[in-house]
Amino acid sequence: MTHIILRIPAAKTRSGYSRSTIYLRIAQGLWTKPVRLGPRAVGWPAHEIDALNAARISGKTDAQIRELIESLHIKRKELMVARGL
Repeated sequence: MTHIILRIPAAKTRSGYSRSTIYLRIAQGLWTKPVRLGPRAVGWPAHEIDALNAARISGKTDAQIRELIESLHIKRKELMVARGL
């Protein structure tokens, strides 16, 4: 699996949300937390944005989306452990 990290302009385009809406949804627990790329740079794994878009398209509730986000964060941690990070 190729892991692509999207910075905010690409994340906005892919999701259809504005920057402020993305950060609002993070605060609401409806969007994954960003991945730190450097001291002043963050991004989001493309597959996570795709999973969130698919959940919205399929009509998932906010509670179901929060469960999805929790599972995506767990998968991130498992990936880091598997790679010894």
